Amino acid sequence: MSPPELSGRILRRDPVQVVAVSGGKGGVGKSTLSINLAIASAAAGRRVVLLDGDVGLANADVLLGITPRRTLADMVLGRLSLDEVLTPVRPGLSMVAGASGMTPLAGLDETGHLGLVRAFSDLTADLDLLMVDTAAGISNGVLQLVQAAQHVLVVVCEDPASVTDAYAVVKILSRNHGLRRFRVVTNMTQGPSAGTRLFAAIQRVTSRFLDVSLEHSADIPADDLLRRAVREQRPVVEAFPSSNSAQAICRLAGNIKSWEAPEGRGNIGFFSERVSRPAPRLQVVR
Repeated sequence: MSPPELSGRILRRDPVQVVAVSGGKGGVGKSTLSINLAIASAAAGRRVVLLDGDVGLANADVLLGITPRRTLADMVLGRLSLDEVLTPVRPGLSMVAGASGMTPLAGLDETGHLGLVRAFSDLTADLDLLMVDTAAGISNGVLQLVQAAQHVLVVVCEDPASVTDAYAVVKILSRNHGLRRFRVVTNMTQGPSAGTRLFAAIQRVTSRFLDVSLEHSADIPADDLLRRAVREQRPVVEAFPSSNSAQAICRLAGNIKSWEAPEGRGNIGFFSERVSRPAPRLQVVR
């Protein structure tokens, strides 16, 4: 009998986790968290792609201290494929860089974002985790990227405006897009119980007005070493791995691996053919 590779085309069926990091307002540490989670996950042996989903004001490359030669604009303009715009960052980690100030990206509408989501189904690079760093705000493009993910991490800090905007994100995604489960990261909190109190405040409001489930996935404490790492354009999990913030981020990265994909998310999503249920690793198509 002919081996599978001679009798048909072999397709990889490894499931891919997709995590979108959102938060409503800017300045809550969303991009810093996305970058450090991606690096920590890769350091733990996972194959990771970081997508800078802020297509108008991309900054993940700046925070990483790198200058990508290829960006998302090259794909949107049809010059390169998605595989070709992947930029190696660390062993096990690549990123799809945005392009700050590029008109074709800044004007990307909901249909364009949907096309970006679907383009990932053609990605040939092997990966276990796609980390999507979304833009601030609740534009249709941002919501398109968030609802296409399996898991939504809502980042909130103790600023009252952050709490209001985080609630708005959850409200719109639940009422208009059918999302019911959200994971909350309380960030830059002051004191050992501040994160718990902040999450409880958000949960009280959502439980009263929305039909959603919230989980407090992590509390990242305020940390001078994290602020220093950002100024130096260095990921805190590498620059100061023993810091309180780095330890909390690494714990979250370890927990993500065990998260199960929710049911009933539909077919319009990143790797929709690979995330619904773990399938056999190899499938022979005759």
